[in-house]
Amino acid sequence: MTDQLTLTHIRAAHERIQDAIVKTPTLHSKTLSNLTGANIYLKFENLQFTAAYKERGALNALLLLSEEARSRGVIAASAGNHAQGLSYHGTRLGVPVTIVMPVTTPTVKVMQTESVGGTVVLHGETYDDASKYARELEKEKGLTFVHPFDDPNVAAGQGTVALEMMEAVPDLDMIVVPIGGGGLLSGMGTAARALKPDIGVIGVQAELYPSMYAQLNGKQMACEGDTLAEGIAVKVPGAFTSKVVEKLVDEILLVSEPALETAVSLLLQIEKTVVEGAGAAGLAAIMSHKEKFAGKNVGVVLCGGNIDTRLLANVLLRDLARSGRLARLRITLQDRPGALFKVMRLFDEHNVNIIEIYHQRIFTTLPAKGLITDIECEARDAAQLQGLVDGLAQSGYEVERVELN
Repeated sequence: MTDQLTLTHIRAAHERIQDAIVKTPTLHSKTLSNLTGANIYLKFENLQFTAAYKERGALNALLLLSEEARSRGVIAASAGNHAQGLSYHGTRLGVPVTIVMPVTTPTVKVMQTESVGGTVVLHGETYDDASKYARELEKEKGLTFVHPFDDPNVAAGQGTVALEMMEAVPDLDMIVVPIGGGGLLSGMGTAARALKPDIGVIGVQAELYPSMYAQLNGKQMACEGDTLAEGIAVKVPGAFTSKVVEKLVDEILLVSEPALETAVSLLLQIEKTVVEGAGAAGLAAIMSHKEKFAGKNVGVVLCGGNIDTRLLANVLLRDLARSGRLARLRITLQDRPGALFKVMRLFDEHNVNIIEIYHQRIFTTLPAKGLITDIECEARDAAQLQGLVDGLAQSGYEVERVELN
């Protein structure tokens, strides 16, 4: 394995893998450009067969193995896109692939990895436990460990994303790239800077997992919590990738969970494309820091589309609530005949649709003749909803909005 990463390595990787990966489109988004003030170009890596860019690096690493190493097989620790990319291409090439996952891994991820040919071993409670055990199996069985990011050959494969993006749009001013362990930014940044030395290179991390940001800025910051962007929720970035990223990156931006949720929703509504939280991180950064990107030609990689459908449904509904389309109103009533009917008339007058009604008589601080009614409702927009709230208040009702975090 080389310890170098240059444009030459990345071009060689592209030559190696191009017949077996999807050359995903890079398309201009008129609507997102209007929303952000930047000229947004999206690279749809969520259209790869396993729905993520990780295939590129995994395949490049596999193709560089000796015949002997291929026959023995490879091993990795992963509960995500690397597992699927390595398993898919390893099986296609006749290379046995073992993936060690924590026992806490959702069953759907185990099934997805097995469905593309990987052999899954469940071990440990955390990724670190699984990674340690994978290293033990590597030595015990003579397998080759393929790191998900801290490997120059893997990073070279990931860098092919930038080659294709800049071939499609040579006059990009900036690229915005999610950072977990740093493999994608190492590769893309190296390629982009070699092709256009003055291009801006911006990294993005979730606020809950600012590992690379903290390391490069000499800070101690907690990396914990349930982030929507679990694909970039890495507590310790790679040793190799950290050195490369430090030389290349102009700035690392941190994005909040609401910003990630909004970006996932926007991409589905506007571009009709499904992305996971990590895949939406670039757009979330632009939406959160519009002034940094205004008027610039900005390349954004939608790095993955593997999101649980139930989680996606929650994200979409929460975004409707934030935008004022959905709401839960808590209204205090007297417990007497006709009380609820009178409230319903106001909903009818304002043409706001009622979805659910919840009565609470017992567990309240109100007198015995009082009750709390929670009404989930749907409005055309925030203004229509506010009109209803004002109308309820003017009619003497005590109204409270149940807010999201």
